[in-house]
Amino acid sequence: MAALMGCGAMLAAHAAQAQPEVQALGADFWAWRAATQPATSDDIPRIVRPKGWTPDWSPAAVRTQETRLAAFETRWKALAAAPRTVTEKVDYRLVGSALARVRWELDHVAAWRRQPHFYVAQALNPIFEVLLPPPPVQRDRVEDVIRLLDNAPAILVAGRTNLTDMRGPFVDVALHQVADVPASLRGMAAGLDPFADAGQRRRLKASVDRAVTAFTAYAEFLKSRRAGLPEATAVGRDGYRFFLGQVALYPYTPEELLVMGRQEWARAVAFETLERNRNQGVAELPIGASIGAVTARLDAEELKVRQFLKEHRLLTVPDWAGHYNAQAFPAYLAPIGWLGRTFDLTSQARVGQNATVYLPEPSPKLGYFNLSITRDPRPIIVHEGVPGHFFQLTLGWKHPNVLRRHYYDSGANEGTGYYAEEMMLQAGLWADAPKTREMIYNFGRLRALRVEVDVRLALGEFTIAQAADYLESMVPMDRATAEEEAVFFAAAPGQAISYQIGKMQTLEFLAEARVRQGKDFDLLRFHDYLWQNGNVPIALQKEEYLSMATGK
Repeated sequence: MAALMGCGAMLAAHAAQAQPEVQALGADFWAWRAATQPATSDDIPRIVRPKGWTPDWSPAAVRTQETRLAAFETRWKALAAAPRTVTEKVDYRLVGSALARVRWELDHVAAWRRQPHFYVAQALNPIFEVLLPPPPVQRDRVEDVIRLLDNAPAILVAGRTNLTDMRGPFVDVALHQVADVPASLRGMAAGLDPFADAGQRRRLKASVDRAVTAFTAYAEFLKSRRAGLPEATAVGRDGYRFFLGQVALYPYTPEELLVMGRQEWARAVAFETLERNRNQGVAELPIGASIGAVTARLDAEELKVRQFLKEHRLLTVPDWAGHYNAQAFPAYLAPIGWLGRTFDLTSQARVGQNATVYLPEPSPKLGYFNLSITRDPRPIIVHEGVPGHFFQLTLGWKHPNVLRRHYYDSGANEGTGYYAEEMMLQAGLWADAPKTREMIYNFGRLRALRVEVDVRLALGEFTIAQAADYLESMVPMDRATAEEEAVFFAAAPGQAISYQIGKMQTLEFLAEARVRQGKDFDLLRFHDYLWQNGNVPIALQKEEYLSMATGK
């Protein structure tokens, strides 16, 4: 109880100290961001949109974004001398790094100019997000699908105007995706039939037909421009250094990241090898007998994980926090599942509701992650559910300091998710599961390799194909998953390093806190702070926590 009270006092302290001027800037920025943040296939960045929202990537809208961002940057710079306390400085830098994220997207990654598949995502991922919450699908959700489908042609027209710096490999990615669109949209519409009235079904069919026609024209446009395009996809050293220093607030160079990633890869390989040697003669984990068996086991294991956290005083689990449950794909979601991570982690507007992970039928042909879930769902529960992303976001969305309720970069979130896996491994969750321990170490190999892949893609030392080859052989993993990862990391540089580097920062943070606090260090209090502040870069968390914990 003393630990909980101490953590509560710390949280209340930095909530009370937040500067009104910085809070006002943050509130204005996040209201703007809700309408302008690009749609993505990733699960953590999803954001609550204004009611009736439709994405707008017309040239005029992009110019307006640039103008508004410059105005926000001017306001932020004008407040540079105002912060006095450590917490005020953390809040100020937090807003600055969120602004830098938008500058990174618009000017450095510049997906709106370079990546044709960016417009596939802007046209279709908002629909995917509308359909992620579990069934039944109410009438208003069907209306949202129709409205967003009707906006898709305008998104694609904007893309044809904005794509002035297209890169050949990204054109190939877009063409591959567009080829799947007709069957995907028609399958989605058929799956929505039971939830729509007759009028909605007619309008939905017409909207799908118009969208398919627009995507066909978009594909012809891309094919006509493919020849002679640059093959380079790298963001470049200067851009990458901007991300590391201004967005993620990492105190590392690209070369240091490569060394760190390689060391952790060697560590994971060694531990996996030792674990496999220890487990000689132990049978492989069986694949779940049915989708019902897999989802039932995941739901049951989630309860045990929560109890484990409580019994071992690892993390406070409030009763109001929703659960992380599983179900089979609804008929309307399965055809468009390729658009993103099929996890509904709820949102700021749905705090306390249960999260849902949609799973396919068990099969030995499943990809790397889905196959692991059918064998033992606990690793995905720990990383994505409880104590992972869903639980961390749930706590963050109720943070007393409003500035800290918003995701903007993966470094802390994915770092915490990966740290959670090792935390639970070392705490003994898989003490009786030798083959699952092997799985966790193999996951570690992947997270470490992602560092090298991210850096080399960003610096132009890997092509997308070379990155996929590397992942396929060095994890190892199935080709389809390797290609999916390589494309995603090339298009979103900086994301892939967040797992490993964020975890390493967290371990360093913990070690320094323990040494400085000595006998007063409390692991539960430390974890409660870490999880609630999971949207704040680890470097800033460390600065604030140590200042409050030691009074310096």
